This record gives sequence, structure tokens and C-alpha cells, in this order.
Amino acid sequence: MRLVQNMSTIAEYPAASDCTTSRVLKIAVIGGSGVGKTALVVRFLTKRFIGDYERNAGNLYSREVQLDGDQVAIQVQDTPGVQVNANGLSCTDHVTRSIQWADAVVMVYSVTDHRSFDLISQLHQLVSNAHGERSNIPPIILLANKADLLHVRRVDAQQGPLLASALGCFFYEVSASEDYSQVHGAFHRLCRELAKQQPLPSQPSVTTVGSEKRRSPLIPRPKSPNMQDLKRRFKQALSAKVRTVTSV
Repeated sequence: MRLVQNMSTIAEYPAASDCTTSRVLKIAVIGGSGVGKTALVVRFLTKRFIGDYERNAGNLYSREVQLDGDQVAIQVQDTPGVQVNANGLSCTDHVTRSIQWADAVVMVYSVTDHRSFDLISQLHQLVSNAHGERSNIPPIILLANKADLLHVRRVDAQQGPLLASALGCFFYEVSASEDYSQVHGAFHRLCRELAKQQPLPSQPSVTTVGSEKRRSPLIPRPKSPNMQDLKRRFKQALSAKVRTVTSV
């Protein structure tokens, strides 16, 4: 895994010379503070769980992976936690720019913090506003994290799926600390949905040749220079023979 940038800027994938794949999938992870966004990102990309992170780091992580047989580059933008104040959502410009930059979004709440769950509808509206018309909204997954902490659960297990259904997005309840397969399954589902919307670029040479072959019956083939020369020589030889016969 490669750490590309800190929260001050959001860069595209490194220069083409450093990138061996033709497809880049860009994902932004958003949610309230302390819901485990960074833990989820690192768990997905490295399979490791590290319990102690610097909060609000807003780092951009990248890694090349195999997705259904294709080599793709996945960029995951971690974001600072979103807060709520008297005027509504309080988030940095970095969060908004991350949403605008991303091709897909992961919204995260913690089952141990009902306030983080209450943020989700507003976060979804933020994504909608950032991408304009509803038809332009990117693929979204709703992740309920910290599912292993049953003794301090504050969000009922049925609330997440109901909200996801109302918002029209996929839902997964996971534990970043205990189960890599759950986290991987959620992100992998999102990557596959995103890949469907970003087909591999066609090969220009193959397409051009194929197009020319299909069009060839409608376009007169140019005469070969060799054939022209052969006809000219034939006419010269025929004329010389006629002159010889006439003179005799």
C-alpha cells in the first residue's frame, strides 16, 4: 500500500510512468468522528488492524489489486470526521472536495454511537449536492462499524438496512477489528459496481482495423502501382508489335 498525499491536497494517481494499469477506482470514505474510517481503509487495503490512529489525518491511500481478473488501481481517500452544530453539518472543505473527486463513496457510522448514525442522511444529501442531479450520484455503500461491541451497541441492527434501503445504497455491518472478510466484501462489492460503470478502454488499433475492414466493401480499393506499371508495359509491348507487323 502506498500513502499518496496528506489532507492538504487530493492528487490524481501518480504519473503514468508509475502506474501499470489503465483503470483507477477512486473512493471517498466519510462519516462522523471516531467511527473507524481509517481502521476500515487500512483493514481493506492491508488486511491488518491497528487500533490506534491519528484522527482526522485525511490521507489518500493507493494500491493496485486484481479485480475479476483485471489489474486496477484503487485510491481510497480517508476524510476528517464530520460534526453537527446549530447550523447543521460542520465539515471541512477537504470532505466536500473528496466527495466531488470520488467515483464512489463509503458512508460509515458506529453501532456504538447513535449520533454518527443520525448523520448519515445528511451525509447522503451532501453527496447528492456535490454531484448535482440524482442521476449523477456515485455508487454508495453504508457501513455500520464496530459490530463486535455488542455490549455497548446503541443503534438497533434493523435500523441500518432500513436506512440504506430508503437511501438506495448497499448496506454492510462489519467489525474492522475482528473480521477482514466482512470489510473486504463490502469494499469489493463497491469496486465491482464501480468497475461496471468504468469499462476498460478499447484498443484503438483493433477498433480502427476492424472499422476499416467493415467499411472496405463501400470504399473503392486504390489500384496497385505494380498493376498500373504492368498495364503500361503491356500496352507498350502491344504497340511495338503492331508497329512491327505494319512495317513488314
